[in-house]
Amino acid sequence: MQISSKLPHVGTSIFTVMSALAREHNAINLSQGFPDFNCDPKLVELTAHYTREGFNQYAPMQGVLPLREQIARMMQNCYNAIYHPEHEITVTAGATQGIFTSLAAFLRPGDEAIVFEPCYDCYIPGIEVQGAKAIPIEMTMPGFRINWELVRQKVNDKTRVIIINSPHNPSGTTLQKADLLELESIVKNRNIVVISDEVYEHMTFGEEPHQSVARFPTLREQSIVVSSFGKTVHTTGWKIGYVAAPQSLMAEFRKVHQFLVFSVNHPFQLALADYLAEPAHYTELKDFYRSKRDYFLKLVAGSRFQAEPCAGTYFQLMSYKNISQEKDTDLAIRLTKEHKVASIPLSVFYTAQTDHHYLRFCFAKKEETLEKAAEILCRI
Repeated sequence: MQISSKLPHVGTSIFTVMSALAREHNAINLSQGFPDFNCDPKLVELTAHYTREGFNQYAPMQGVLPLREQIARMMQNCYNAIYHPEHEITVTAGATQGIFTSLAAFLRPGDEAIVFEPCYDCYIPGIEVQGAKAIPIEMTMPGFRINWELVRQKVNDKTRVIIINSPHNPSGTTLQKADLLELESIVKNRNIVVISDEVYEHMTFGEEPHQSVARFPTLREQSIVVSSFGKTVHTTGWKIGYVAAPQSLMAEFRKVHQFLVFSVNHPFQLALADYLAEPAHYTELKDFYRSKRDYFLKLVAGSRFQAEPCAGTYFQLMSYKNISQEKDTDLAIRLTKEHKVASIPLSVFYTAQTDHHYLRFCFAKKEETLEKAAEILCRI
């Protein structure tokens, strides 16, 4: 067969590659973003309860109503934003599906979608498979900030989507109120949908709270919020997330969603609805991960790596300019093979493979895991 690939330049995800390399060389895996500790036993028991009670068939396409109602309460508690659980919230098979479905619902061949690099690796393939064109804008250094004047220059009649991500993976930076106001002014009265990837929404470490698009009424009317329970309750393997959007956007989203996955794991949705009824299970997450960040930074303080400021997520960027001038991809592989610590090179998040000599380390790990990894990093 002669197959014309829709994604001719796409290979295997860097996260799959580095995790496989870590397993092959028995290395400490600080590359892929998942905890090496278990979730709360209460949550495990709740899933077992609903499984035993027989909730093992299809869930409603939109998600079970108790969970959608709980998500609506969370959005109101955190952002003073009102989303109708029946018409404006949908449970997804993880955030990646929520992002892909959003792109499929609103992009057509010839459209353009703006992304900010370094950007998560699912954005551009999701755009291109729709026949649309990704318009990458590199964030400014130092600090990984968005040049909003450049965004204004790039927006045109073909622009249909702008994807933002805060807290930002891989840099650990966060958008401020002024950033969201700039974005709001750019898209206002334009036929542009904002897809806001907020999967680390409950992991911000500064004084200013997470600036969700949901906080801004005008911007909210043109935005799809995407989030993930996997990050919030330490269950990345469950692949359960959600999207929130005004009814006009959600109606189009669901047209695609129902034929992409139809519905999501039934008993786990009910368990999450019960578990998240206790606000501390998400409001205290930032303190939990702030302490892990601070502990990891303390452990590597004596190394030749230089840490970038991390205002959110559970990732820490480290510069290796005092260690080597080799490509970040080469060093990441060498560290995994020779020193037994796996990381993610930053350049893979850029279309142009821009290399600032940074590696990304995940600190969502047990203390003993971080201690073993840091001991190795301090010897390099």
